[in-house]
Amino acid sequence: MEETMKLATVEDTVEYHLFLIPDDSRDPEEHKEILQKYIERIMTQFAHMLAPYIWQNQPFNLKYKPGKGGVPAHMFGMTKFGDNIEDEWFIVYIIKQITKEFPELVARIEDNDGEFLLIEAADFLPKWLDPDNSTNRVFFHHGELCIIPAPRKPGAVSWLPATPPTISQALNIISTYPEKILASESIRAAVNRRIRGYPEKIQASLHRAHCFLPAGIVAVLKHRPRLVAAAVQAFYLRDPIALRSCRIFKTFLPETRIMTSVTFTKCLYAQLVQQRFVPDRRSGYRLPPPSHPQYRAHELGMKLAHGFEILCSKCGPHFSDSKKSLLTTSPLWASFLESLKKNDYFKVGLQCFFVFGGFFWFYYLETESHSVTPAGLIPSRFKMLCLYNYSSGFSYKEVIMSFIFYSSLAMSPGEEILTLLQTIPLDIEELKKEEANLPPEDDDQWLDLSPDQLDQLLQEAAGKKESEPISKEEKEQNYDLTQVSESMKAFISKVSTHKGAELPSGSFCVGVCLGPRPHESDSDDLDEEDFECLDSDDDLDLEMQDPGKEASLKGTLHNLKSYMAQMDQELAHTSIGKSFTTRKQVEPVSQTTNNSSDEEDSGTGESVMAPVDVDLNLVSNILESYSSQAGLPGPASNLLQSMGVQLPDNTDHRPTSKPTKD
Repeated sequence: MEETMKLATVEDTVEYHLFLIPDDSRDPEEHKEILQKYIERIMTQFAHMLAPYIWQNQPFNLKYKPGKGGVPAHMFGMTKFGDNIEDEWFIVYIIKQITKEFPELVARIEDNDGEFLLIEAADFLPKWLDPDNSTNRVFFHHGELCIIPAPRKPGAVSWLPATPPTISQALNIISTYPEKILASESIRAAVNRRIRGYPEKIQASLHRAHCFLPAGIVAVLKHRPRLVAAAVQAFYLRDPIALRSCRIFKTFLPETRIMTSVTFTKCLYAQLVQQRFVPDRRSGYRLPPPSHPQYRAHELGMKLAHGFEILCSKCGPHFSDSKKSLLTTSPLWASFLESLKKNDYFKVGLQCFFVFGGFFWFYYLETESHSVTPAGLIPSRFKMLCLYNYSSGFSYKEVIMSFIFYSSLAMSPGEEILTLLQTIPLDIEELKKEEANLPPEDDDQWLDLSPDQLDQLLQEAAGKKESEPISKEEKEQNYDLTQVSESMKAFISKVSTHKGAELPSGSFCVGVCLGPRPHESDSDDLDEEDFECLDSDDDLDLEMQDPGKEASLKGTLHNLKSYMAQMDQELAHTSIGKSFTTRKQVEPVSQTTNNSSDEEDSGTGESVMAPVDVDLNLVSNILESYSSQAGLPGPASNLLQSMGVQLPDNTDHRPTSKPTKD
């Protein structure tokens, strides 16, 4: 039996798979070579976005994965994004763009939560689609989100399996019927809204701050800005054993500290700022008083220096000697270098190519800064990638950017730091001159989130847009409390099963609606007769009922009504009726006398309980419960928000005054 793709089990990790269609049967070795060439082309074409990106934990990567069971050979990658969820959505954008640039590729992506793309578009999903049957249905193809539908009845559509499809079946369906499996516009819009703004959005996620750092770290970050992520993570996840290396610093001495500007992601900056840490007295890192104007820069530099020292302490003292054995003498690599020289590659942007300590070093100079990459540490298949890209007509910048990106995958952060320290020139006087002309810091007020800003973020996340801002007073004046009673009635009339209760949706929803809207119920552009739609469980039950069962159901309902009538008679003689607001209390007597005759007891002559105003009692009780929450989360607000009702703030109660009794 063919296997299906298993759910990612590592926490905070995203997995992505790229399949080639049509998946014609071919020689496994030939197929492997084709997929590896695709990997090289993809990583080179997107290196200009991937190489400078500061990843929280692990970068985007692709590798060949052989076929197993019913899953064909494909390209596979896994990235641990940790606390920065934006890394995951940036990868979604990259995967989407890959399938757009390479139409013959189909991609699927998931994390430890499963189909998180469906979670993002939960407001617009069809009713039949749930975690139990969503396996192998969600893909990217031609840069668009696709959902393979399920047939309304088994065998209704010949090309759709009755059970969740296998990978091979899904690829065949996408290849044969690409126009019929396109997700609805609302679902695609929900996903596109989440990745809107890339790649320009990357700059908005960065934060620049001044840090008082040792000169060695300044030089390393000048050539490898992305190493700041590894240093922050090393400090953020430190343990007592790791801190032993920071009692006395051996690599980054505090005496060489200078002021510099460091670029973080906002997630990394928040992690570093919010940590409270007192350095060991023996380390030499002493902070000025908190009132000092540069206290924040000294504190950030101290924490970052500890992170870099921890990274370097994890490397063995003779790591560079073991790396020298990786020096390759491949004739292909030598011919690639010779071709670069013959075509004057070293005269346009490339300064020199020389041997240093048994290593090849690539110097890439561009405008004001340059980057250094140890070519001798790159595996031979990465060097083949450079050769392939050069012969395929890529520009020198694309070749070198991919080369630099792959170099980061060949070494650990600590090894890369120590390698850079051994090879790059360290001119402290030049760095001190740059200290006088540092760019200004970014404002970090975004760390403090006000309640109004939080509400705005929640509204944006829910896709709610307001053309004009409305004042609180206007909201209170225009608010209609009938929305509360109408939404509750709609909720009660819905079906509830062991999987939960359905939430109402309609025109009265003024906030976040968790259920699909009527005009967005079907996510698949397919005939309603052939595919599952939003049939309620009531309809399904009625179809299966025979006349005898239907008569029995009517008898049960009649008995239930009689029981309720007897209960009303018993409650009429108790004081419980006084706890409800009745129509007799809120309507004129002339309007209630006529109604009372219809509610008389069946021949007993006893007084009857006045009809209860259900709507008024419902609204008053919910408002009382909502008010008792004092603005905190609670059952009333959760229930109302799940039904799409957003109550205005309660401004009637004043803590300084109490109502007086006459």
